[in-house]
Amino acid sequence: MQQKELKFWQVDAFTNKIFKGNPAAIFILDEKIDEILMQNIASEMNLPETAFVLKNENSNPYLQWFTPKSEIDLCGHATLAAAHIYLTQFEPKLNTITFDTKFVGQLNVKKNSHTYTMNFPSRIGENIPLTKIPSFVFRSLSKTPPIEAYKSRDLMLIYENDQTIYDMQPNFNALLEYKNFIIVTAKSSKAKYDFISRFFCADDGIVEDPVTGSAHCTSAPYWSSKLVKKNLKAYQASERGGELLIKIVNDRIFISGEAITVIQGSMRI
Repeated sequence: MQQKELKFWQVDAFTNKIFKGNPAAIFILDEKIDEILMQNIASEMNLPETAFVLKNENSNPYLQWFTPKSEIDLCGHATLAAAHIYLTQFEPKLNTITFDTKFVGQLNVKKNSHTYTMNFPSRIGENIPLTKIPSFVFRSLSKTPPIEAYKSRDLMLIYENDQTIYDMQPNFNALLEYKNFIIVTAKSSKAKYDFISRFFCADDGIVEDPVTGSAHCTSAPYWSSKLVKKNLKAYQASERGGELLIKIVNDRIFISGEAITVIQGSMRI
């Protein structure tokens, strides 16, 4: 059987320092490959996300994202990373790229002097009673219970104090029983940021996502309303950590961050 070589880059997103932010593998494809193969590659890469960009001569490149276990409907850091690779390695004369996607239509990313700005859909969560959520979820996160809960794609839990977020040491074995992604968030006590968050995905191969752009499609509208601000600076307080600049315009969330290439290589299949 003839082998193919697929070129890929590994990028740390929402940071300008290697080994920080959120890592993503980016495969740029000249021709379509099977989604089963994409999933196998993502499992092999074993990163929070692996993105595949199919070049199209007469239309926008087509972008898909996979965790180690499944295809996902929207991913921020891997979109940022994909734009970084496409605009530095393939179209360096351009400062903007629009991707077609399966689940959320077109996504535009603009390259600025040091950052990339993604135009994402707002995903405002629906307020739900805390009593509707299994109590083991709260116990698995912290001794301190949340004060509010909202549900969009992800479950978002609001906490009174940001130190609760920093101090969380989740019981991920217990959280395996809860299939939703979980955002935990609080107003920042540090003047540098408006709010902080973390993102847990115990059932998806990577138990904590380091920096989650798509989660801010839910958390940013909440904090924009609470703080009465359209421009926000957020920090995701994972071990690697990452910063996001956010602007709310109607039902769109403009998320900006930096990116740095760490690895360039090829995979033989």
